[in-house]
Amino acid sequence: MRTGLVIEVPAGYFLGIFARSSTPLKRGLLVANGVGVLDPDYSGPTDEVLIQVLNFTAAPVHVARGDRLAQGIVLPAPRVEWEEVDALGEVARGGFGSTGR
Repeated sequence: MRTGLVIEVPAGYFLGIFARSSTPLKRGLLVANGVGVLDPDYSGPTDEVLIQVLNFTAAPVHVARGDRLAQGIVLPAPRVEWEEVDALGEVARGGFGSTGR
């Protein structure tokens, strides 16, 4: 979905694009990849913010200019350095679904 927006994100940050909380309930649409991420280098004069949405209903959804389907927030994106190690701690947490066991 085209937004008509071109945004220059400051260095050291990213723009996260999230669905509005009412969009799935009222419109039957989800941001297709859960969250969109715009890096600072996506800031040329033709780098329009695009939002992929997924219609999870059987009905067609009409999107008109000015409809509010998503929202953005600028968040810090710290640079990290990875350290390769031979082994991690001794305790495994169990993976998906193991919290609270």
